[in-house]
Amino acid sequence: MIKTGKKYKSPELLAPGGSLEKVKYAIEFGADAVYCGVPDFSLRVRINTFTKSDLKKAVEFVHHRGKNIYVTLNIYAHNRHLKKIEKHLEFLRELKIDGVLVSDPGIIRLVKKYLPHTDIHLSTQANATNIEAVKFWQELGVSRIVLARELSLREVREIREAVPEMELEIFVHGAMCMSYSGRCILSRLMSGRSANLGDCTQPCRWAYDPVKKLGEVREFRVEDDQKKFEIDLEEDRHGTYFFNSKDLNLSGYLKELKDAGVDSFKIEGRAKSAYYVSVVTRAYRKIIDSLETHCNASLCKEILKEQQQELNNLVNRGYTKGFLSGTEPEHNFEGKLSETSWKFVGQIEGQKKIEGKFFNVVFLHNEFFSKDVIEAVMPNGNREMKIRKILNHKLEEVEDAHGGHINRFFVQFDEALPEMSLLRRKISFDKTSAA
Repeated sequence: MIKTGKKYKSPELLAPGGSLEKVKYAIEFGADAVYCGVPDFSLRVRINTFTKSDLKKAVEFVHHRGKNIYVTLNIYAHNRHLKKIEKHLEFLRELKIDGVLVSDPGIIRLVKKYLPHTDIHLSTQANATNIEAVKFWQELGVSRIVLARELSLREVREIREAVPEMELEIFVHGAMCMSYSGRCILSRLMSGRSANLGDCTQPCRWAYDPVKKLGEVREFRVEDDQKKFEIDLEEDRHGTYFFNSKDLNLSGYLKELKDAGVDSFKIEGRAKSAYYVSVVTRAYRKIIDSLETHCNASLCKEILKEQQQELNNLVNRGYTKGFLSGTEPEHNFEGKLSETSWKFVGQIEGQKKIEGKFFNVVFLHNEFFSKDVIEAVMPNGNREMKIRKILNHKLEEVEDAHGGHINRFFVQFDEALPEMSLLRRKISFDKTSAA
């Protein structure tokens, strides 16, 4: 975001790009910028398909649309990583990326050597929680700080006032880590895979079952569902999901954050689906735009309510405002996911003319049926669609279609949908569905 004195333009909306496809959906659904990276140096090793070729295509796609792209190099490196990182920085220099997201001071030093004209963004993993820390990183050449999730709104405001020239970014939506700003050692301890190298197995969200009673009624020794690790704990009435946090949702606090001087609103979710990224990005885009157009209070409230319902339509662990008010965030001790009345079905990949009629080409993720209530999710809004005919990949008419394979289906709706529309179907609280 461009700053002019003490007046700030609209905060940047920064969305996750866990793949080239997700980058495209994020931009299409309203992001000002995306962050992404190859698995080796990113804090997302699993469910990350990025290659160097993908990264190059992503930069071209994003820049062609006048948006920004930031590359993640936010692991805490060991000596064995350094040569590969230097080689990767040489590659990034050719791409002319807009910024690098870094945690490790050693990697910052290398970035300054190989990418001297590229903005350095300090990851939340570095735990910047106070004014002096922000000034310290500023002196090292950092241009933006992704503030620690543990800060209150008052603390954010104090940092802005003390360091007015530093860009400030905060997470506004997504999964919360049980450890301080994500610097967790549980995964390394329990499964040998380091969260600080991007390979977290999320033991904080595993289910644990009692294996031995230790004393009082609610004192147990428990083991995880893979029977690999035992922990002693006290169980309360909620159960034993004892580290599980609710998901962050600050959609109702964007005006306060903007007024506090936040430059960039960041969405977590590189490991989530394209559907999730699209719906969340669009929701925050619409809320930010309503603040910028200075709509009347009634209309702004209506837009906020509508988009919060869209966020509720996604599977989540329950929502929390985190540490924003200065108190501890709520936990999800039951380990339950929310109930939702919509299930993601698939993606529109274009149109095909069959026997003189236009059909949409659909890549399916989940099943749907000809009698289903189908809704198209598009950048400008949702639209209920009627299914006239479903053809399988052999162009045979069928009554239902199922995902899980590479074959495309051809669907004739009451009107053709544009490419990159998403489909979801109405369900009766299908607890097994996932966004």
